[in-house]
Amino acid sequence: MCDETKLEEWARGVVSRRQFGALSGAAALAACASGTSESKATVAAGLKEQGVSFATPDGTMDAFLVQPETGKHPAVILWPDIASIRESKRNIARTLASAGHAVLVVNPYYRDVAGEQFADFAAFISQGGFQKVGPWRGKLNAETIMRDATAITAWLDQQEGIDTARGIGTQGYCMGGPFTVWSAAAVPARIKAAASFHGGGLVRPDNPMSPHKVLDKVDASLLIAVAQDDDAKAPADKTTFADAAKAAGVSATVEVYAGDHGWMVSDSPAYNAAAATKGEADLLALYKAALA
Repeated sequence: MCDETKLEEWARGVVSRRQFGALSGAAALAACASGTSESKATVAAGLKEQGVSFATPDGTMDAFLVQPETGKHPAVILWPDIASIRESKRNIARTLASAGHAVLVVNPYYRDVAGEQFADFAAFISQGGFQKVGPWRGKLNAETIMRDATAITAWLDQQEGIDTARGIGTQGYCMGGPFTVWSAAAVPARIKAAASFHGGGLVRPDNPMSPHKVLDKVDASLLIAVAQDDDAKAPADKTTFADAAKAAGVSATVEVYAGDHGWMVSDSPAYNAAAATKGEADLLALYKAALA
């Protein structure tokens, strides 16, 4: 579905710095209009947020937790894209928390570094992000993510304000897309909804742990939101995944969106406000139905 060549093109300068600046500015204006701007640095009314850390089998994971100030709410695990934790991802979490979820944005690179490494995608590209994250990212496979998901779920279930009587949701972007399926396979008793937005590597024919090959371990409803340019490069992947879900008895909506790779992320050069609005609505509908 996505081999991330689009991001590599941006990094090599196929999209120039000037173009990227213009695109980022347009994305910021669109995000302001939708209430998800990176400029929003204060906690929204009715929410509480904090940086947290907890033990996993591989070390100490750090994360950002935002949730309603009162009551108990279903938890959501948010796996970020290659640029990891930053304000655009925190704002996605705040929007979800405002809709009644306790959202944990995790740092997938915690084995090597803690906290925010890049302020936005422009910084990721200008600071040689691919070279920096390469060794960290190389440690992220099905086995490590499934260990992480198990530890994350156990930690969430011990936190105040988490409704443990309701299922957990998980969502991921780009490289985080397959992490959601692996998470659901790791903790099927708790993770009941998983959404992948422009996810990469959901169909890996030669890998026995390919997300589409572990669906028999999943007990969750899935939303697989495919970028139109990723689909153009690998049009059979959506059918392969949908067929695998059907064979496993897993409810899965596999849909190609009218946006290019990165359309959901407001600091991405491909940000598409209309497609992102649809993605947010589809995500909330998934959680409403599956996290009962």
